[in-house]
Amino acid sequence: MALHDDLTAIQRCVDDLVRTVGKIEQRAEADLAGVDFRRVRMDTDHLRESVALLRAATTSAAAPPAPSAPPKARPELVTIPDTPYDRSLWTDSDDEGLGARDRRAP
Repeated sequence: MALHDDLTAIQRCVDDLVRTVGKIEQRAEADLAGVDFRRVRMDTDHLRESVALLRAATTSAAAPPAPSAPPKARPELVTIPDTPYDRSLWTDSDDEGLGARDRRAP
């Protein structure tokens, strides 16, 4: 249970950090008008998500394995014929980088 306790302590610290960053951002709006707190908020959000992932991984590792789901059906394969495509499909097309077929490349 020591790992669970450590993760709980980390979660509390990250929550405190998020609250503190929010308070500082509100207080500093007038004093630091040009400062952008978006990166700090994003970093604290990433920390919160990482701790949540760690907690989920430890609880799933401690829990008995869930019964495996039946394998999903494979999608139906589509066969592509070896016969050439109809040339009329390409009459209005341009060659990439070369332009239209009736003009010369630069």
